[in-house]
Amino acid sequence: MLPFYVLLSAFLLFKVLGLIGLSYFEGWHTPLQGAVAVMLMLTASAHWGSRRPDLIRMVPPAFPRPDRIVTLTGILEIAGAAGILFPAASKAASIGLAILLVAMFPANVRAAREQLTIGGRPVPKLMLRIVLQLIFVAAVLLAG
Repeated sequence: MLPFYVLLSAFLLFKVLGLIGLSYFEGWHTPLQGAVAVMLMLTASAHWGSRRPDLIRMVPPAFPRPDRIVTLTGILEIAGAAGILFPAASKAASIGLAILLVAMFPANVRAAREQLTIGGRPVPKLMLRIVLQLIFVAAVLLAG
């Protein structure tokens, strides 16, 4: 749930900055781009921190080298966060991020079904996780 709260909070913060006169954040698109980038940097940070073992456990056993998968997905999240902020790259970044989110979804399904934890906190139940995933995919596509 934390990534959702970060996405929402960052969007509202950037939107308020636009409303109080910071012209860069006028409208909804730039605040959404910034919010997506902030959320992705948060989620990417888990790929190397104390939550890394939790993410590795989430990778379905059919995939080899889950440690490398977690590293690669973290790198792709950072690249996507950067790419979404640049007009020339934002559309490609948003499509790539949507594909990445879909590709990572089996790990989220496994985590929900096996009641795994991330950082000691239980992952969201599967139905909530599906709704969150749809919100995240919509956010990255709209940001592009």
